[in-house]
Amino acid sequence: MDWKTFQALLSGVNKYSTAFGRIWLSVVFVFRVMVYVVAAERVWGDEQKDFDCNTKQPGCSNVCYDHFFPISHIRLWALQLIFITCPSFMVVMHVAYRDDRERKHRAKHGENAKLYNNTGKKHGGLWWTYLISLFVKTAIEIAFLYILHHVYDSFYLPRLVKCEVSPCPNIVDCYIGHPTEKKVFTYFMVGASALCIVLNICEIIYLISKRIVRIANKINRRKNNLPVTQDDYMDDIFNNCVQPPSKVDLKDKPPSFNSANKPEYRLSTLKLEDKIRASAPNLSTPC
Repeated sequence: MDWKTFQALLSGVNKYSTAFGRIWLSVVFVFRVMVYVVAAERVWGDEQKDFDCNTKQPGCSNVCYDHFFPISHIRLWALQLIFITCPSFMVVMHVAYRDDRERKHRAKHGENAKLYNNTGKKHGGLWWTYLISLFVKTAIEIAFLYILHHVYDSFYLPRLVKCEVSPCPNIVDCYIGHPTEKKVFTYFMVGASALCIVLNICEIIYLISKRIVRIANKINRRKNNLPVTQDDYMDDIFNNCVQPPSKVDLKDKPPSFNSANKPEYRLSTLKLEDKIRASAPNLSTPC
């Protein structure tokens, strides 16, 4: 596995992450990827050769090893690291999609035209993409912890396992190689995974609470008849673009029923009627 390419891809995710997301990325690289590459792979090595059984029955050691280790810890962790980082690429691809839309918009309307103030800012659809990626990463972490616990019956690795699977002639004692080292690394990787789950949950709570506070401030400003700022407009969870409808566009539109009933509009209409009456000849008086 090319971990340098893997690191280069994830480095782009750091630009669009919150503080919790940057801590999560540091934990993944330092406490999981680095430990996996530098130490864990060497500790496990060729596990099947280190799995020793007290019998020379052909096939017994292979069958017992496959029975107790249906999938290697090291390969399971490699799959876990790949799967938990894939949702982060959803955010990078969404930002790339925004950049492409921004480029086409400027090519059509000129270099000064802007569709987004910042294509990497988490507003509208990008906020949803980021939040969904956090839920997916958390679900993947929990799923792999469950698989690891279910396959090996616990996170604890014993020194001795008893095997009675055919073609073993009877109950055979088998010994795991480097059990203490493997147990330590297993607990360490499980602890790092649990820490990543906590960070993901904290980031989810942070994003949702921050959005709720901004929406509440927006509602309060509307109740107090205060002007809606650009940031309030961008806090709309269904809004993808930053440009609110301009005043020029509103002037070009015909008056609606609500605007026609406003005092200012009715006053201007009455003034216009008075002018028409004043300019019309009085036909009721005799000549």
